[in-house]
Order: sequence, then C-alpha cells, then structure tokens
Amino acid sequence: MDDAGGSVGTGTTGADGGQGAGLARAAAGAFGWSFLNTALSRFGTLLVGVLLARILGPSEFGTFAVALVALLAVLSFNELGVSLAVVRWERDPRTMLGSVNVISTAGSVMLFAGLCATAGPIARVLGAPDAAGIIRLMSVSVVFSGMVAGPAALLQRQFRQRRRFVIDQFVTWSGTALSLGLALGGFGAWSLAWGRVLATLVGVVLFVHATRPYRWQVDRTLVRPLLRFGLPLAGASIVVFAVGYVEQVAVAATLGATSLGFFVLAFNLASWPLNMFSQPLRSVAPAVFSRMQDDPRRVADAFTLLLRVLAAVTLPVCLVGAAVSDDVVRFVYGDEWARAADVFAILVLATSVRIFLELSYDLLVVMRRTGGLLTVQLLWLAVLGPAVWFAARQQGLVGVAVAELAVVLVVVLPCYLAMLRGTGIPLAPLGAAVVLPLLVAAAAAGLTWLVTAELASPFMTSLAAGIICLAAIACVLLLRPDLLRQAKALRSGPAPAPLEEVDA
Repeated sequence: MDDAGGSVGTGTTGADGGQGAGLARAAAGAFGWSFLNTALSRFGTLLVGVLLARILGPSEFGTFAVALVALLAVLSFNELGVSLAVVRWERDPRTMLGSVNVISTAGSVMLFAGLCATAGPIARVLGAPDAAGIIRLMSVSVVFSGMVAGPAALLQRQFRQRRRFVIDQFVTWSGTALSLGLALGGFGAWSLAWGRVLATLVGVVLFVHATRPYRWQVDRTLVRPLLRFGLPLAGASIVVFAVGYVEQVAVAATLGATSLGFFVLAFNLASWPLNMFSQPLRSVAPAVFSRMQDDPRRVADAFTLLLRVLAAVTLPVCLVGAAVSDDVVRFVYGDEWARAADVFAILVLATSVRIFLELSYDLLVVMRRTGGLLTVQLLWLAVLGPAVWFAARQQGLVGVAVAELAVVLVVVLPCYLAMLRGTGIPLAPLGAAVVLPLLVAAAAAGLTWLVTAELASPFMTSLAAGIICLAAIACVLLLRPDLLRQAKALRSGPAPAPLEEVDA
C-alpha cells in the first residue's frame, strides 16, 4: 500500500461482486487522478510550447522538432515491449520486474549508443544539420526512459495514479522551468533539449523511489517469454511511430526544418483533444479490459460505453476547433504562426478518428490480436508513406495533412472495424454511440463559423468557439441523460482477478 490509499482484494474477497466493486472503485479513482494528471501536464506542455514558440520562432522551433523526431523514434521501442507484460502478468508482477528492468535498460543503452553515432547523418537527412548536437544530448533520456519503464508499468497495473500524478507533475514542471529559463537566456533550441533531459532524470529518481526496492535481477526462465511477448509489440511500436511521424519526416526532408516547425506546431495543437481526453483513459483501460477479457459481453459493453463518453466530449472539441482554426492559432501562438492554421484544421479532424483507433488498439492488445495489429500498422505505413511524400512535394504542408486524413478514413478505420468485429465486438452499437455527438458537433461547428465570421478579434473568436463547444457537450448529455447512469453502472459486475494494490 502507498500513501493514504487503500487495498482492494488480495485474494481474500469471497465474492465476485466484491471484487468487481473493488475493481470499479480502483479504476474510477485511477481515471480521476489520471485525468487530473494529464490535464495539468498537458496544460504545462501547452503553456511552455506557446511561450517557446513565441520566443524561438519557426526556425529554432523547427530545429528542435527535427531532434525530437529522432528521439521519439528510439523511445517508441527502447524498452523492447516488455514493460506491458507487467500490466498483463497473471501472477504477482514483482516476480518479473527485475528481469524487465534489465532487458529494458540494456536495450535502451544500445539504442542510445546507436543514436549518438548516427546523429549527424540523421540531422542532415531531416534537413537540419545543426540539430546533430541536440540529438546527441537528448539521446541521454533514452537510457533514463528504459530504466523506469518497468516501475511506470507497475504503477499503471496497480492503479496507483495518485502517485503517478505527483511524479508526472514534478517531471513536467521541472523540465518546463529549465527550458523557459534557458530560452529567455538565449540558448535557442538547446533550451528544450536540456529541459527534456532534466525532466527524464527527475523521473528516474521519483519512479525508482515509488516502486522501491528497484531490482536488476534476471530470471533466465522469464527472458524468453518476456521477449516473445514484448518483441512483437516493440515491432508494432516502431511501425506505430513511423505511422505517426512519417509525415513529419517527409516535411523535414522535402520542405526543411522551418516548415517542420509549422507542421509540428499544428500537429501538437491538433493532438490536444487526444492527449487531454483519450490518454487518461488509456492509462486505465488496458488494465480494466485485461480483467474483463474472460467475459466478451462485458468487454463489448464497456468498450461501447467508453467510446460514447469520448465521442460526447471530443467530437465537439475537434469540429469546432477546425471551424475557427485560423483565429485559434493566431490567438495562441501569434500571427507569425498563421501558416499552421490550415494544417491544424485538417489534422484536428484526423484526431477525432485517432481517438477511436487508439482506444481500439488498447482493447485489441488485451485480446491478444497483436499480429493483426502489426499487419494493419504495416498497411497503414505502406499507404501513408508514399502519400505524404508525394503530397509534400506537390501540395506542401496542407497536402500532407489532407493525405493523412484521407488514409485514416479510407484505409485504417475499416481495418480496425473489421478487427473489432472479429473479436466479437458488434459494430452497430459503436455507430450508434457516435451518431448523436457527431450531429451535435457538426451543428456546433456550423454555428461557430457563422457567429465568428462577425468577430474581428482572435481572442473573441476563440472565446465564442469555446462557449459554443461547451454548449454542444452539454447538449449531448441532455439528449442522452442515461449516459452518466451507464457510466456508473460500469462499476458493477464480476471481475476475473483481484487487484494487488491501489493508490487512488
């Protein structure tokens, strides 16, 4: 047990109903802490992004973006996929945590060395030779990330989101403070790099302390099962990263680092609804799905309900945001970033679909459909890669965004729907879950466009759009008064396994 948290079922509960109630209370509390954690963290990220974008300008910001793409490519698979086994392990996860720590750290050290050695060529290919030194500096955080992959997964497994909240806030704001201080001191793109390295170092200290004793102890009988489980996920993660960032690579290589700065800014702003509303759920959903996996009907009902809740909030945000993209970008980042507005309008529409895809991904992983996921991701990459490279050369930044949205709608979404149906998830309830939020969001977007056409100030336009968006969300909830009752009903029902520890 940790902090002031309570414990839920360690094998002593005599009834499935008690276990189910414990699971629901743990999941509900964990989601609450996770949402608060994500909200504050994303606010910090958005705040520092806005300030640094205004201080550095498109050129310096683009140089850092090049380095960040290289770093994120390595971070997508540095722990070799074994950390998720901590969440999925049927027995006490601490029995294999030492082996996970060794495997993830060793893999991260090797990738750190490789990234340092290839930083120069990578920077040149991405159109920013000056970014090589920044890439080498930020590669240190690869090792730090690998060291705490296991402890972070353990906190997720145990629904200890309150402790995770404290850690993430220290990490976010320590890095933010250093980056802002250095940027104001004239260190340019290096300020962001140093801020990230400090933040990951702070994370190592706090994660290790939260899950002490920290073990580096290999159980040879576990190495092969862990790698057999993790390497396909690591391979899928590489493809997932490539899918998410191939457009940025195409922009950097064909249009240069400054254009990449505009695209990354639009991408980050467009991803805000995903990060704010979907990520907290994803920190809890895999553990919940894993405990329901022996009851397909409960899984289907829970998935449909979660989709309905997400759609009620995210669809109005995305569609209204697209309707006032120019004023939002000008208000948040300044007039010099206006070139990113059209890109943001298209990417935020793609975000509305990505929220569904990511929730589906988590469910399919729990249902052991990793092979099918890898196939879909490879298909996605095979189609998206050529499309965005061609679009970048022919249509510039906006063409890249259009290509991404088209591939998601025409290729990827049908594949995910087919996989969900293959696991026994009925599709008709999924469609019904999004129809009402989509209609309300479309009406709100149209109203926003009409109202804001008469406003000259980006601030007033953004304010009006925010009010209309909130009204649209309230409208969905009023039209579906049963939604909150259904969410509360998710608390009941049997759970297939007890929880080890809860800090929620």
